[in-house]
Amino acid sequence: MRVGVLGSGTVGTQVVRLLLEQADDFAARSGANLEITGIAVRDVSAPRDAAVPRHLLTDDATDVATSNDIVIELIGGIEPARTLILAAFRAGASVITGNKALIAAHGPELYAAAAAANTDFYYEAAVAGAIPVVYALRESMAGDRVTSVLGIVNGTTNYILDEMSTKGLSFDEALAAAQALGYAEADPTADVDGLDAAAKAAIIASLAFHTRVGLDDVEVEGIRSITADDIREAHASGCEIKLLAIAQRREDEHANGISVRVHPALVPADHPLASVHGGFNAVLVEAESAGRLMFYGQGAGGTPTASAVLSDVVAAAAHRVNGGQAPRESSYADLPILGPEKALTRYQVQLRVADAPGSLAAMAQAFADNDVSINSVRQSSYVSDEQALVTIVTHAAPVSHLDAAVERLRGEERVDEVVSVHRVEGL
Repeated sequence: MRVGVLGSGTVGTQVVRLLLEQADDFAARSGANLEITGIAVRDVSAPRDAAVPRHLLTDDATDVATSNDIVIELIGGIEPARTLILAAFRAGASVITGNKALIAAHGPELYAAAAAANTDFYYEAAVAGAIPVVYALRESMAGDRVTSVLGIVNGTTNYILDEMSTKGLSFDEALAAAQALGYAEADPTADVDGLDAAAKAAIIASLAFHTRVGLDDVEVEGIRSITADDIREAHASGCEIKLLAIAQRREDEHANGISVRVHPALVPADHPLASVHGGFNAVLVEAESAGRLMFYGQGAGGTPTASAVLSDVVAAAAHRVNGGQAPRESSYADLPILGPEKALTRYQVQLRVADAPGSLAAMAQAFADNDVSINSVRQSSYVSDEQALVTIVTHAAPVSHLDAAVERLRGEERVDEVVSVHRVEGL
């Protein structure tokens, strides 16, 4: 069976190496000998890892895309990846990709092209590297009703926040450490501003809720604003700060639909996601029948991600040998995408208030008048003889109600300052 590879970066190099080194194993698992016929790169003369045979290199990406049984796309980005994948489908090839940005932007078009060609479209490596989240949501959970997915899906931001938490580094210091180790790019925008996680959140939500969700449907907030003071306050509250991708289904008297968001949040120290360190990823799925399922592992890196790519290659090859096909797009539910104001979450609000009788009652009233219930109140310290620092954690409520309560507090005469507002997940 002819295999073409588009791109020979970190992941592509490891895919080629493993396909060549373990050829007999892959033949036994798939039922076919998998022969790499071409590896498309931008510059054939550029230095390459010795694992990539130079005689297979070509700059004719279209030929690689249209002359093989299986095409592995590892270029990244929207173009030329989209054009090449569509050409591969028209040529009857099965396609495997790890391109989360492309799927988040053009998933329905790619699914339709695969269906029209009656061939396979696989993308396990697009979400959380080696962790089989896509397979779990697309196939293993097909007999259940998923209610929420909560996950750490970007290893770079998790490394940065972990360094800030365990070593007391500032954001800039932790980012510099991540760049020195190769965890973060020279331009870290996609990671630290939450864009990479947002693309993955869109894919997760589409699979979990059988509804088309695009990148524009995801509310996104990154971690640039997180300070050492925020980390210290989180620790004082018994929490860690994590950048979370959240896909949540609401079905109550106030809303029916799904909310999808990426933002930093406080996670209680005893929650499974709080103990995810370094560049690791973890995804927590809640379903009506199965209950809580957690997937944990390496979310990035050449070899771990290549593992996910090659699992898709084996599946696609086996289908060509034995019959069968990958699942088609499942968007039958077509649930409404809720605005960010309808998401259910909790807030931790830190206030500098007058240390006088009636202050606590005034703060409680601001929440009560906006239908927000208070979970806990903690007086952290005294700012002066006349002022105290108070931290309030709410119960779950719609964001619109929580924001209204915070605005009410900003105008309350006993409140001198709203110091910080953070979301809390996992209580």
